[in-house]
Amino acid sequence: MGKLQEAAERKIRDICRRYVDEKTPLMMILSDIQNEYGYIPLEVQEVVSEETGISVAEIYGVVTFYSFFSLTPKGKYVIGCCLGTACYVKGGQQVIDRFSELLHIAPGETTEDGLFTLDALRCIGACGIAPAVTINGTVYPKMTASRVNEVIATYLIEEEKAKGVAAE
Repeated sequence: MGKLQEAAERKIRDICRRYVDEKTPLMMILSDIQNEYGYIPLEVQEVVSEETGISVAEIYGVVTFYSFFSLTPKGKYVIGCCLGTACYVKGGQQVIDRFSELLHIAPGETTEDGLFTLDALRCIGACGIAPAVTINGTVYPKMTASRVNEVIATYLIEEEKAKGVAAE
């Protein structure tokens, strides 16, 4: 727990205490922490364990089971490439491979600049528009490997615009 700043630890304990009267508070606690910090490292899980009496092993099991939760920080833009059957058959693997090649990261990793995280997803329920990619909730239907550069370029342009505005 030595890595956590006091203010962060207090906030995590406050989140845990919000749900003290709930029968099964873990998912709500973890969801609030994920929303607040973007990830749930081991140090945070230890604080949650102290507050709730739930073992770190059980908390870790929940964090690693549900794809919404993350043990490491995610990028500003989270790219989810569906690799469910329909998407895979229609070229989903080539799409994720192209994102990986372009961004120099493997699925599950984040770029060094913290801009992009690449995730391989199982079925996202978009079989009719396969292969599907999501970026922060925006769905890109019928994605192709040849469109990956164009999609990434739009986000990089937005970043440049944001930097320009911030510099003014």
